[in-house]
Amino acid sequence: MGQFPEALLQKLREREQNNALRALPFSGNLIDFASNDYLGMARCEAIFHKTHQFLSDRDIKINGATGSRLLSGNHSLYGEAEDYIAAFHQSGSALIFNSGYDANVGFFSCVPQRHDVILYDELCHASIRDGIRLSNAKAYKFGHNDLEDLMFLIQKFKSEEKEVYIVTESVFSMDGDCPELDALVQLAEKYSCRLVVDEAHALGVFGDKGEGLIQSLGLQSNVFARIMTFGKGLGCHGAAVLGSPDLKKYLVNFARSFIYTTGLPPHSVATILTAYQHLEAETGMTRELRENIACFNQEKNLLGLKPMFVRSKSAIQSAIFPGNEKVKMIAGELREKGFDVKPILSPTVPEGQERLRICLHSYNSKKEISEVLQLLSNFVF
Repeated sequence: MGQFPEALLQKLREREQNNALRALPFSGNLIDFASNDYLGMARCEAIFHKTHQFLSDRDIKINGATGSRLLSGNHSLYGEAEDYIAAFHQSGSALIFNSGYDANVGFFSCVPQRHDVILYDELCHASIRDGIRLSNAKAYKFGHNDLEDLMFLIQKFKSEEKEVYIVTESVFSMDGDCPELDALVQLAEKYSCRLVVDEAHALGVFGDKGEGLIQSLGLQSNVFARIMTFGKGLGCHGAAVLGSPDLKKYLVNFARSFIYTTGLPPHSVATILTAYQHLEAETGMTRELRENIACFNQEKNLLGLKPMFVRSKSAIQSAIFPGNEKVKMIAGELREKGFDVKPILSPTVPEGQERLRICLHSYNSKKEISEVLQLLSNFVF
């Protein structure tokens, strides 16, 4: 096999020199301020047992999908789960993908066509960017949540021959902030653009039943497509693209990340369906999460920490500490005190924007929130 390629070794050395080398972490028995399990559904025993009972009642004893959904893997649970998801989100259809990454890559690589234009927020997730790279459409980024910049680009590129797709997230994964969705919808409708919103970090967080930010604002009929990811607030795995029945039919025929992969096993699809049913029934979880978000924001204001945080009303709270070495040091100190808070390093975020990313959960206590912020204030004052 020979030695590992020198060019690749050099890339690893550069990461080490910049204190940016990634490694697989082990959280251990720490207080969780790091995971995306906002409602604790990943560790919910009720969902675990209900899923098992659901499969047992239907005598489903299959470990794998056996093939892609277009071959042998489209077991009956898919249709049931997709119908439930579409109804829950008040959408014309839902199509389940194996992951949020697969959903974004599949959608953006095939829906916008060669003469179309994609205008995307500069802080959109890597999966959106990767899908756009695979597209034949022209793509241009606009300033983060900057509607004036977006309008300038729309006026520059919009024509009768072109479809213009506007792409954003309802909650941005590194900053935790949200766009002005009402104004964005008005702008898209004024110029006949198609709005696509990734709701990965809004599902389970916003809305009376955790249905997401778009739906909580009553904008679901004004959006061309929503991407709902299940690995965060829903606590399981997979994702769905919400849209019209024609969009679903198109993706089944042209989304390569859907067509050319083995489907999810029945157990995974049953878990998705059970988790959605649990989310709809147990609305107290979302209420507890919202209370903890409010508590966190009040506490950080009382401690004078507000200026260092990105403005956010979501479960993601980011405190800027420029420099990989500094932010890793602070995260290490918090870890020694028993708190799992992850440092986000460049190049994941731009240099100078390194931060501690604090994720809040329905199961965090007010005491834990107060303690982690008190510890954080020690590194500031």
